[in-house]
Amino acid sequence: MRTPLSWLADRYSLGARSVRAAALGSVVASIAIIVTGGIVRVTGSGLGCTDWPMCTGETLAPTAEMGMHGAIEFGNRLLTGALCAVVGWVIIAARLQEKPMPAVLRGGWAQFWIVVLNAVVGGVTVWMRLSPYIVAAHFLAATLLLTAAVFTWHAAYADADAEGATDGDVPPAPPAPAAPASVARIRSLSVALVAVTGLLVFVGTLATGSGPHAGDSSDVARMPFDWTAVTVVHGVLAASVLVLALLLFSALPKDGFGAARRKAAAFLAALLGQGLVGLVQSLTALPALLVMLHLLGSALVWTGVLQVHFTLKRACSGHSGPLTGAPVPRARGAATHA
Repeated sequence: MRTPLSWLADRYSLGARSVRAAALGSVVASIAIIVTGGIVRVTGSGLGCTDWPMCTGETLAPTAEMGMHGAIEFGNRLLTGALCAVVGWVIIAARLQEKPMPAVLRGGWAQFWIVVLNAVVGGVTVWMRLSPYIVAAHFLAATLLLTAAVFTWHAAYADADAEGATDGDVPPAPPAPAAPASVARIRSLSVALVAVTGLLVFVGTLATGSGPHAGDSSDVARMPFDWTAVTVVHGVLAASVLVLALLLFSALPKDGFGAARRKAAAFLAALLGQGLVGLVQSLTALPALLVMLHLLGSALVWTGVLQVHFTLKRACSGHSGPLTGAPVPRARGAATHA
């Protein structure tokens, strides 16, 4: 059965750079959704539009009487439309490649359905009058979208490199032999790093749900947790992520794992910056600007840990035991060639 995309693919083709740019755009848009959601919350605009999908019971857009809060909430809703356009471009660009990019196409469609999910959760958030549990689910759905976007971004490079250079790109250099190291240890550290970072993000939603920024100027219920205790747990998890990241970085060989080491270093820098912002905001009664910076940092940290994990997963694929560069045992009696 032919579709409009297959009809286009028969007549037009795009280079690898187009799909890479589209995938990067979806990552940027996903981060923007997280940050603007934070702006809605810290400005008390969560109920700036009193209904969903309409802004009010009678109008799609906010009225003048709704003021700044209505404009901020409606602006965040409009950004979802822009995100849909970016995700649509990812799907189209992946479909119009001369060489198939199945992983990118799957990632693009995954983003589409997560955008739909996030929009529905956002509507439930309004209907439930900013229940802190639904607000947390809304943030986690946005983080899930970012996960799919980063996967697609990574796949856009992996698929193109697997087929060789296209669209004028320089062919990828073969990896240099790596020093002996345990692939199993690197894989375990990578998985543990993603898992603990995910737990860190989740506990961050509990700290937010227990804190003062409820998302609206009215009296909105908060989660029944002690904010100080949750913040301490959040800090302990952040320290654990830092230790795991340092262990992983030290375990990576210098030869053959340059990309992974660079991404691990960038992740460490983002993590340290995020920790500094989190510490300052906790000691200064959570000012709105620092809360927004912390949300941006959360998105960058999650993007960074996924980039490290996906890069290492690809680098370690096909290996078991010691990495290349370790001596390979020969079967007894095998002939020796000059």
